[in-house]
Amino acid sequence: MTTNLIAILKYAYAAPSEEQLEKIRNILCNKFERRDIEIQVEEDPSVGGGFIVSCENFEYDWSDLGRARQLRTEFNNVRTKNIVSDTGKIISMLKEKVDDFELRIYDREVGTVSWVGDGIANIDGIDHAFYGEVIEFDDGTKGMVQDIRDDHIGCILFGNDNTIRQGTRAVRTYQEAGVPVGDAFIGRVIDALGAPLDGLGDIKESGYRAVEKAAPGIIERQSVNEPMETGILSIDTMFPIGRGQRELIIGDRQTGKTSIAIDTIINQKGKDVICIYVAIGQKASTVAKIIQTLRKTGALDYTIVVSSTASEPAPLQYIAPYSGTALAEYFMKEGKDVLIVYDDLSKHAVAYRAISLLLERSPGREAYPGDVFYLHSRLLERASKLSSELGGGSITALPIIETQAGDVSSYIPTNVISITDGQIFLESDLFFEGMRPAVNVGLSVSRVGSAAQTKAMKKAAGSIRVDLAQYREMAVFTQFSSDLDETTKKQLAHGKVLMELLKQPLEHPLAMHEQVIILVAVGAKRLDSIPVKKIKQYKDKLITFFNTEKSDICEELERSKNLSDQVKRSIIEAVDEFNSREGY
Repeated sequence: MTTNLIAILKYAYAAPSEEQLEKIRNILCNKFERRDIEIQVEEDPSVGGGFIVSCENFEYDWSDLGRARQLRTEFNNVRTKNIVSDTGKIISMLKEKVDDFELRIYDREVGTVSWVGDGIANIDGIDHAFYGEVIEFDDGTKGMVQDIRDDHIGCILFGNDNTIRQGTRAVRTYQEAGVPVGDAFIGRVIDALGAPLDGLGDIKESGYRAVEKAAPGIIERQSVNEPMETGILSIDTMFPIGRGQRELIIGDRQTGKTSIAIDTIINQKGKDVICIYVAIGQKASTVAKIIQTLRKTGALDYTIVVSSTASEPAPLQYIAPYSGTALAEYFMKEGKDVLIVYDDLSKHAVAYRAISLLLERSPGREAYPGDVFYLHSRLLERASKLSSELGGGSITALPIIETQAGDVSSYIPTNVISITDGQIFLESDLFFEGMRPAVNVGLSVSRVGSAAQTKAMKKAAGSIRVDLAQYREMAVFTQFSSDLDETTKKQLAHGKVLMELLKQPLEHPLAMHEQVIILVAVGAKRLDSIPVKKIKQYKDKLITFFNTEKSDICEELERSKNLSDQVKRSIIEAVDEFNSREGY
């Protein structure tokens, strides 16, 4: 025996007529594909005017209460914009919202909160939500579906949970979680949801992109063949990064990981590259310092900073890198080159672990959930160089991972190493010895290699990595020896000069032609007789000499990107001229 499907109709003052009830019954019959629907009418003064129809977990809202909720959401959207100082603008926007207000009447699946806490809400009564869908609560707070169970859904909240209680209504929006995108975001500081944080007013978006998107397929990509120069001599010579590559920066805390990323951003000035810096779980003061550095060097003009600091809830830290990537994809689809820095994915994994444990997912190794590998792989796979048919745009990713006591074999580091196309390993011992950047030549690698170098850099770099390896090996064996032959002494002197040349101060990236000139000079053994303590001063003077008096050589290198025999001879002759003039 089948029972009738019951629908509840609530009204405030005037009960609906029989004709209205019949129309509503027809709508419900079409929706649920049943004819045995019985409508029960109840008086409820809280509805105001109109009425609300609830059937199973769906709701049709023709009430004043529904109008008020919808209008409040519109007002909240205005309020979240950073234009608080401009009262007149707020009033005009609110007036426009009221004038253009139109009640959206459609069947909405509605549930109720069964548990809330720590940025997580469990919702009963919503049976058809999809992963990543935006859920809206009665107070206007929004969340994202993160966990789908047989009897409830788990939702991460993008706001404060103080006003959400057990029994609070939650409504499906049928919209995938995303962020606003557009050219107007360049030069701005935003949060993980795309709202401005810099006090410079509203940002006019050009569109909306979902934070979760499938990575481009193999056919849509092309091989990495264009350099993304960092301006750091030790990296551009031995571990070159290409546009579309994913190069991991890994090392203990306070070893200069962020400095390498920031120098790389600074070095993109004038190279038509849009940079995105995503701060995940950093101190607000640290992020402010980085923004100040970018502003001081003029790099903020082509950079977007996505900030989700340590004080923000885990859900916002979790979504921040995906929001940054959605912005990056907008520019990539327009055929532009993008550099994105994730600082850092260790804290991102910790935020995801916190969310997963609160959602009662089974913990695995180091208490991380089993899908933590997929967390970063689906993020980093979106970095690519698109084929020429799709515009040839690219996303170059520089994820940062923090290790504990140099242990690269722990869970998260090994995961990200296996996803990326190489890693730059920074070593604490080298850092404290004064070797900065503290790049470990033995453990660092670029799996794209010389394919991402210009011909000039490829020729100039030559055997620098082999020379350094030989020097390190020889230095260990000869440290206790006093009687050395002349050849060994020369190799040690050459190695010491190389090590000193690779030291580079912060915020001073080198142009490609400057790096080539230094490499040609050291390769021709023109620096071996110079005392190690004077190498830094010598290098600065030599670069100034070439940029001012030998600008034709610099221009030729930048124009041709090649190091012909004639140009190489010209560089060596100019170095000899400089050495004789300076008395070296």
